[in-house]
Amino acid sequence: MQSPPSTAGAALLPAAARPGLPGEAAAASSRGAAFCRAAGAALCRAAGAALLALPAAGCMHPDGGLAQEAALTAHVSDEAALAAHVSDWREEIVYQVLIDRFADGDASNNYRVSPALGSWHGGDWKGLEDRLPYLEELGVTALWISPIVKNVETDAGFDGYHGYWTQDFTALNPHFGDLASLRRLVASAHGRGMKVILDIVTNHIGQLFFYDINLNGQPDDAIYGSGHAQSAPVSEYDPDFDPRGVQARTSLGASGPAPIVFRHEPATNHLPPRPELFQRPEVYNRKGRAFDFDDVDQLVHGDFPGGLKDIDTARCDVKRTMVDVFVRWVELTDVDGLRIDTVKHVEHEFWRYFTQNVRLRLKEKGKTNFFMFGEVLDGRDDLIGSFTRHDVPAHPHDAALGGDLERENASEAEGGCPGAAPITGDTLDGVFYFSQYYQAFRDVFRDAQGTRRIEELWAAREVNYGTEPNANGTGLPPVKTLVNFIDNHDVPRFLYDGPGASPFKADPEAALRNALLFLFAEDGIPCLYYGTEQGFSGGHDPANREDLWASGYDTRHPLFQWVKRLTALRRGYRALTVGEQRVRWSTERTGDGDEDEGIFAFERGEPGGDYALVVLNTHPAKRSATRFGGSVMTTELRPGTVLVDVLSSGKTTYRVGANGAVTVELPPVSGALLIPEDQVIQGL
Repeated sequence: MQSPPSTAGAALLPAAARPGLPGEAAAASSRGAAFCRAAGAALCRAAGAALLALPAAGCMHPDGGLAQEAALTAHVSDEAALAAHVSDWREEIVYQVLIDRFADGDASNNYRVSPALGSWHGGDWKGLEDRLPYLEELGVTALWISPIVKNVETDAGFDGYHGYWTQDFTALNPHFGDLASLRRLVASAHGRGMKVILDIVTNHIGQLFFYDINLNGQPDDAIYGSGHAQSAPVSEYDPDFDPRGVQARTSLGASGPAPIVFRHEPATNHLPPRPELFQRPEVYNRKGRAFDFDDVDQLVHGDFPGGLKDIDTARCDVKRTMVDVFVRWVELTDVDGLRIDTVKHVEHEFWRYFTQNVRLRLKEKGKTNFFMFGEVLDGRDDLIGSFTRHDVPAHPHDAALGGDLERENASEAEGGCPGAAPITGDTLDGVFYFSQYYQAFRDVFRDAQGTRRIEELWAAREVNYGTEPNANGTGLPPVKTLVNFIDNHDVPRFLYDGPGASPFKADPEAALRNALLFLFAEDGIPCLYYGTEQGFSGGHDPANREDLWASGYDTRHPLFQWVKRLTALRRGYRALTVGEQRVRWSTERTGDGDEDEGIFAFERGEPGGDYALVVLNTHPAKRSATRFGGSVMTTELRPGTVLVDVLSSGKTTYRVGANGAVTVELPPVSGALLIPEDQVIQGL
């Protein structure tokens, strides 16, 4: 195991690279860093570790004393020149990167590295920058990178390599590099026409404090608490939910609310959170671990399982600080969007305040068309869409809780805070289309269920997601910016075929190829999880977070070549990016005796304009066609129009019959992309 470099915790540019840094302050910072190194602390922050207008943090001496570095702030000259790099987000192809697992370009930050799946593996921003040509060849145009801020190093036997255990919102994660390397990555990506999206967390911090339930001042792993599991021992790090707040209890009985105690363990970066606002107990809901997400109080106010402490996001000081922190990271890096974690665990009115204020602040700096989309990990389509619709009440949970969610110091009006602009219904620009993940990619493409469920899901899109663009946003309604995905870091990979997975009914790779065709042809923004192009097949976390370097970055892999072809087709045929979408055939039939079993067909664009017809056979074993019981699929195309399957080796053609009828017959687990003959692009 390698020791950390002396500047491992640097959040901004080194002192020597920062114009105008006072020499005395730089020297003080150097002395502070040297002190921390001498003390043996694994995670010290170097000069310039704090963001502009936010408190600087320090390193902790093993004896618990604070060795505070000089309170340095970034100069205006440290800011990146902000610009809008996107014209239409529907034209982008997003690639999800788990930084620790993608590429190791800088061995100097490889401390705590271990081959265990739940440990740090050594990937960093330099590694991603070095591999941009690989992604450019694949056809990627936007990078969604895992969270960048400083995290808890390790907890309960697992490392914070993923980035979702924030300790310091104002400092960069030293495992991944410093600000200079992050900015080089963003600039290099922009130089290749690629955009960069930061992953952020506002719902919780890492496990940085414990509830002192028995009032003895130290964490205990087996005591009797006041919450759900009163008859069983609980851990003071992660006690069960109590709607009153976690309660103290001694041998003499109940003792009121349990105080929280912040941890001081430098070796694992279990230190009081930064900025200093988050060292105040009242900025947390302090109700303990949620165990029932159908209980709205637990969903919104409970700690995330594993001891991730829930922040009281109804407070104005919290809202303002979250805006300040993440706007500042955009100012320093010129990134193009935010992917937001655990959205459904935060009040709707927070998202209105956050998104509207971020947009206004960035617009003043010249950053427009900034895309903010969120993770609502749920299968309920209407619930997912509630975070993009403008007509949802700012406090939709109030009725379920029988009261007002607002706290002391929270907004007096819906979403508003003193001195802030009035809040409208504008909210997130988009969300991950999780309902489609379940109903299409899992149920249909993997498990070969009826395709009618896709048509029924799509029929609810406008109602559930909304048709109004956000002011100062992407210029597109949320229904047009749904982020489509086959799998990601929170679910087993599509190709996983181990314990707990339903067995494939068809060749797994053929099923994935069909799913990828659907992904890159449908309306919305496609998002590909790293490693899909190399046939990765890991199960649940952390098995689905493999090292990409194990693949050798093989550009000849059949799936790499398939994705490369599909991204080129999506970019080449405008109907596939911006065309309207209509279902032309779906079926509930999945047996072995009907003509259309497993067929799904939809068109993009308009007859007479840019146009594409996509036909998929998801049946695992039989040829099927776009006909049944004497009925044939119809379109609005002129009779006589010739359609060319640009995916077939021989460029198979189909002629449109009377009433726009088109019959397409396909082998099992295959698809066709039909383009009018006069629109076919040679060479694609």
